Amino acid sequence: MGRVTERRRTIRIRDGAVSTRPDTLVAEEPLEIRLNGKPLAITMRTPGDDFALAAGFLVSEGVIGEGSEVQSIVYCAGATTDGVNTYNVVDVKLAPGVAVPDITLERNVYTTSSCGLCGKASLDAVRTTTRHPIADTPPVRVGPELLAALPDRLRAAQRVFDRTGGLHAAALFSETGELIDVREDVGRHNAVDKLVGRALTDNRLPLSRSVLLVSGRASFELAQKAVMAGIPMLAAVSAPSSLAVDLAAETGLTLVGFLRGPSMNVYAGEHRIALEATAVQGEGAPRPLHG
Repeated sequence: MGRVTERRRTIRIRDGAVSTRPDTLVAEEPLEIRLNGKPLAITMRTPGDDFALAAGFLVSEGVIGEGSEVQSIVYCAGATTDGVNTYNVVDVKLAPGVAVPDITLERNVYTTSSCGLCGKASLDAVRTTTRHPIADTPPVRVGPELLAALPDRLRAAQRVFDRTGGLHAAALFSETGELIDVREDVGRHNAVDKLVGRALTDNRLPLSRSVLLVSGRASFELAQKAVMAGIPMLAAVSAPSSLAVDLAAETGLTLVGFLRGPSMNVYAGEHRIALEATAVQGEGAPRPLHG
């Protein structure tokens, strides 16, 4: 099986001084996901949590929504023509009676931001296929001070990042700020799939009382993954995309961007942010926030 990190020779130049030393890099290898023996998708990922990644991907695709719908997830023996098991091919076998979607090039390609579908089609696809519509009743309520503390908690839990500086991370927190789970990967979307897949196998879906925090930006794809898992709040340390904001508004997801220290932007679902009753200064007349 591929390792999480690998060593490579590098030439270091520091203030004009040249030296040679090994450097620790994050590993990146392809993972082929098969469904009932048929190829479904290939993703570039950091090896580790491959079964969770495959399960989370299928949740995001709308194929499964409960742990009982999966009979088994295994590495494919003899994954190459010479019979070698690369540990880069996994096969997900659905439980008897679970419908297998038609796996073609025309499958649910809305799951990537480069799918080529229009924004309206992408939004409609997620709304109509999610197995876990956001339904946190009463709504999750998180204060700005708690949100501001989450990036540091995520950073403290990034073990591989400390060694490589080259990994994205995603974490699940409770509404009181408790770290539930954290996963790292070269792909931010893969880290989220690993979180969701682990929750699926532990029978914790939907994640209706959780906050998802991601390093970097919040793309449509990440917002979609949150919605498909029933997560009511997504926070990112960088900017969201316009389609991510549209999806959040459409589905009731709370979307927070530019979460850096005490500063943050709330793009949708402000009713879950516990703010003092005040006015928001901006375009037009000030309007009251939910208190």
